[in-house]
Amino acid sequence: MCVAHACASGSQAGGAVPGGEGAGVNECASECSSVGCSRVSVPGPCPPAMEKVKPEEEGTSLGQLCVGGPPEEPPTRPAWSNKVEYILAQVGFSVGLGNVWRFPYLCHQNGGGAFILLYLLILLVVGIPLFFLELAAGQSIRQGSIGVWQHFSPRLVGIGFASCVVCGFVSLYYNVIIAWSLFYLVNSLRATLPWASCPLGANHSQPELECAQSSPTTYFWYRKALDVSESIGASGGVNLALAGCLLGAWALVCGALIRGIKSSGKVLYFSSLFPYVVLFCFLVRGLLLDGAADGVRIMFTPQLAVWGDMQVWRQAATQVFFSLGLGFGSVIAYSSYNARHNDCHGDGLLVAGVNFLTSMLATLVVFAVLGFRATAIAKACVARNMALLTQLLPTLKLPTLKLPTLDPAALPPPQYSAWYHKLPAELGTALQGHGVTDCRLEDEMNKGVEGTGLAFITFTEAMTLFPASPFWSVLFFLMLLNLGLSTMLGNMQGILTPLLDRYPPLRRRAALFTVLCCTIGFLLGLMFVQRSGSYFVSMFDDYSATLPLVAVVACEAGSVAWVYGTDRFLAEVENMLGWQPWGRGWRPWRVYGYMWRYGSLLAMLGLLLASLGQIFHRPPTYQAWDQAQAEETRVPYPAWALAMLILLIVLATMPIPVLYLRQLVWERQARQHQQGAPPSLELEEAESPADPASSANGYLPVRTQEPPGPGAK
Repeated sequence: MCVAHACASGSQAGGAVPGGEGAGVNECASECSSVGCSRVSVPGPCPPAMEKVKPEEEGTSLGQLCVGGPPEEPPTRPAWSNKVEYILAQVGFSVGLGNVWRFPYLCHQNGGGAFILLYLLILLVVGIPLFFLELAAGQSIRQGSIGVWQHFSPRLVGIGFASCVVCGFVSLYYNVIIAWSLFYLVNSLRATLPWASCPLGANHSQPELECAQSSPTTYFWYRKALDVSESIGASGGVNLALAGCLLGAWALVCGALIRGIKSSGKVLYFSSLFPYVVLFCFLVRGLLLDGAADGVRIMFTPQLAVWGDMQVWRQAATQVFFSLGLGFGSVIAYSSYNARHNDCHGDGLLVAGVNFLTSMLATLVVFAVLGFRATAIAKACVARNMALLTQLLPTLKLPTLKLPTLDPAALPPPQYSAWYHKLPAELGTALQGHGVTDCRLEDEMNKGVEGTGLAFITFTEAMTLFPASPFWSVLFFLMLLNLGLSTMLGNMQGILTPLLDRYPPLRRRAALFTVLCCTIGFLLGLMFVQRSGSYFVSMFDDYSATLPLVAVVACEAGSVAWVYGTDRFLAEVENMLGWQPWGRGWRPWRVYGYMWRYGSLLAMLGLLLASLGQIFHRPPTYQAWDQAQAEETRVPYPAWALAMLILLIVLATMPIPVLYLRQLVWERQARQHQQGAPPSLELEEAESPADPASSANGYLPVRTQEPPGPGAK
C-alpha cells in the first residue's frame, strides 16, 4: 500500500512554481503496483512538478518507485548530438508525402489561393498552439507519450498508448509506400522508362488493349507494379516483387533506428535535406517548361466563395493536423531528448514555418509540371480535333462553322476552348457526336492529382516528356523514398521511445526490441503487398488514423486545460524556458492557455464531429481498378471490410477509456484497503492533478545526458 509521508516545506530553485512548496509526497511500498500508485519519497523540499529529482542527488533510491514493473535504475537518457539533428528530425517527420501529393490537390480542389489563406489561419490559431504543447511537454518531462500523460495524471496514460497504436497502424502501410517508391526507383535505372509506352499484346503487333484504353503509366501502375485484383475481397496472393521491396524498406528503417537517435540523427542529414535539393531542381526545370505558367496560374487563382463550405474548413483543419504530426507521440518523443532549457517555442515556430513553406514549394513544383503535361495533352487534343474537322467539312453541311485556323500548331488550347464554347448548342452537340471535343487545360489538370495517383501516374507521365526522363525519374522516386523514410523514423520513435521508457527491462535490449518491432511490421505488412493490398492501404490511410488522432489530440488539449491546468503548465514552461514578464507584468504567451482551453479544444471536437458526419453522410468507398473498362471506379466496401474499418478505429481509441477505468478501479481498491489499515499507514486523500499542491503523477525520473559542449570531442 502507499504510505503517507510529509514533505518539509522550503523554497524552490528557479522561482516559485505551483505544485512544489508544501506538497505531500507518497512513499511506495511493495504493494503499490497492485493499486496503481506511482510515487517517490523525497526527503526535504519538494521539486517542481516538471523538474524531476535525480535520485543520486536527493538520496532517494529508485527502489521506492512504483511504475507497474520491477523498480530498477534507468540508464542515462540519450540526447541529440546538436540542435541541427533535432530540427532535421522534427522537420523530417512533419514534412512527408502529404506535403507533395495531398496539399497541392486540396489547394486545387478548394479554391486555390483561398484554401492557402484558410490553411494559414488554422495553422496559426490551432496548429501551432497544439504543436507547442507537445514540444513543451516532451522536453520538460523527458519521457515518451506514455510517460508524459501519466505524469499529468495516471488516469490519462491511455492517451500515450493510443498514440502508440495509431503509430503502429500508420507505420504498417506507410512503409508500403516506401516499398512502391523502391520498386519505381529500381525500374527507373533503365535507358528507356518501362512506363513510357504501352507493351505489345499477345499478337506482338498491337499495343495491349487495356493500356491503349487508359495510358502507359496507368497500365504500369495497376498491372505491372501492383498487379491489382478487381476488388478488396479478391486477395490474389502476395506480389513477390513488392514483398522484396517491402523487406528492403523495413531493413532501411531498422538500420536507421538500431542505435536510437544516435544513428537516426545521422541518417536525417541526408533524408531530410535531399528532398529539398530535388524540389528546387524540379522547380527550376518545371518553370522553364511550356505551360508551367498556366499551371501555376490555375493553382493560385483564389475562389473566396469556398470559405462558406464547411467541408473546405474540415479538409484544411485535417491537413494542418496531419502536416504537423500532432497526436502521434513522435513530436513528444523527439523533444524528450532535448536539453531542459532548449527554446522549444522557437523550435515550434521554425518547424511549422518550414513545413508550410515546403508545402508551397511542392505545390509550385507539382503544378508547374502538371501545367506542362496538361499543355502537351491539350495540344495533342487540338491537333486531333482540327484533323477531324478538316475531314468533316467536305462531307457535312456545317454552314455556321467557322474554323479559327487550319493550322493546329498556331492554335493555343485556351483559344481553341474559347472558340468551342462559343459554338451554338446544336452545332456543339453535332460535333460531339463525331468525336470533336473540348480541350481545356483545367480538365487535364484535374485528372489523377490526388495521393498515389499524382505520384505514380500523373507526375510519372509528365516526366516521360522530359529530356533525359530516366534521370528525373530517379531523382523523383529517390525524393519520395527519403521523404517517406524521415517520416517513418518519426513514426517508429513514437512507438519505441514510450515503450522503452515505460518498461525499463526493454532498455537493456533496445536494439533487439527495435529489430523485433521491424520484423513484426514486415510480417504484418505482407497484407498490403498482396494483389488487393493497395485497397487496404487506402482503408488504413483514410480511417485508421484520422478519427483516432483527432480524439487523441482533443484529449491532450482537454487534459492540459481542464485536468492539469493551463496556468500551472504555463508557469512550469516559464520556469523551464526562463521567460520573463514584459512591461507591466504582461505575459503574451498566456494566449496559448486560452487556445488550449477553448480554441484548440473546440476546433478538435468540431473536426471530430465533422469527420463522423462525413462518414455517415457518405458511406465509405474505395477506388478499384476495372480491368474490362480500363478505368478507375468507386466501389463501396463490403460488410466485412466495414467491420474491419470500425475495428481499426475502436482499437486505436480503446486504450483511452479502458486505462482510465482501470485506474479508477485501482484507486477504489486503494480506498477499500485504507479502511482496515492502521492510522499511521492510512492513505492520504486522493489528489487532483489540477491541484497546485499535487505532486508528480507517477512517472519514472531519468537522468538526461546533455549534448556535448563546444569543446567536447
